[in-house]
Amino acid sequence: MTAPLVRFENFSLTLRGGGGELPVLRGIDLEIARGRIVGIVGESGSGKTSLALALMRLLPPNVAAVRGRILFDDVDLLTLDDAAMRRLRGRRMAMVFQDPMSALNPVHTVDSHMREVQAGQGLSRHVMRDRAVTMMRRVGIPDPQARLFAYPHHLSGGMRQRVMIAMALLMEPDILIGDEPTTALDATIEAQIVELMKDLRTAYHGSILLISHSLGLVAELCDDVAVMYAGKLVETGPTVQVLQAPRHPYTAALLACERAVGGFPLPSIAGELPDLADLPSGCVFAPRCARRVAECLQSDPPLLPLGGVRRFACYRPVS
Repeated sequence: MTAPLVRFENFSLTLRGGGGELPVLRGIDLEIARGRIVGIVGESGSGKTSLALALMRLLPPNVAAVRGRILFDDVDLLTLDDAAMRRLRGRRMAMVFQDPMSALNPVHTVDSHMREVQAGQGLSRHVMRDRAVTMMRRVGIPDPQARLFAYPHHLSGGMRQRVMIAMALLMEPDILIGDEPTTALDATIEAQIVELMKDLRTAYHGSILLISHSLGLVAELCDDVAVMYAGKLVETGPTVQVLQAPRHPYTAALLACERAVGGFPLPSIAGELPDLADLPSGCVFAPRCARRVAECLQSDPPLLPLGGVRRFACYRPVS
């Protein structure tokens, strides 16, 4: 059996905040297989972006504690020095950040961004430009030769996002991370980026970690899905199985909100995410869960296997 490309092993991340220490990620065990697309879903504040940034080792300066391991091709990223991580970023791992409006440097042209990504490869400017044009054309940017000399403010949000994706793919990384790649875009441009991601699904042979609020987008694009709540994984498994028959009440509640069509009041999940500085005892979802029992308030359920590759953390799962 081929080893996974990425493996989080009991990974936890604690940050210092105004209210004390904040356990933003807790006991994460997750694998990303080679060539697979894994979707991470959950409400804002659940820890999705923190997980992606931890994989890139772009951690904020207020880190209080890091525990566990992040294995990339069987190498623990947490043991590498900064120079070794810089050699990995861009070449073997790349990230498309959430807001295309602010991710590009406004005083540099697209050509400058594209050359910076390829720096250190010993390529001539002519070769770097040819590679950039080829990749821009591949991600659907019209007239890429002319767009090379545009500044970010000359481009629409959709074009900027395509430039970001082209930059990320230029070095053919082993893993591409997309952090809410359609969030800041209007509905028409969002649909175009979704179609682009579908094309990448077949043309790009690396692994993809896709962070999204949209279960519909995850259903369209992802092989596997991991559901996060308050810094913890609550359910994982093949996307089709999890979305057709969710076992964790939180997953089922997210699906109910996603599938709602018309009618008032719109379905919602009662309550709100807990304060990370003051987490409840027991299951962190219990205060919002209609299925909770006494055991849920007393101890935190572990992430247990369900028929092979599926896992969920719940004492009273959805049947």
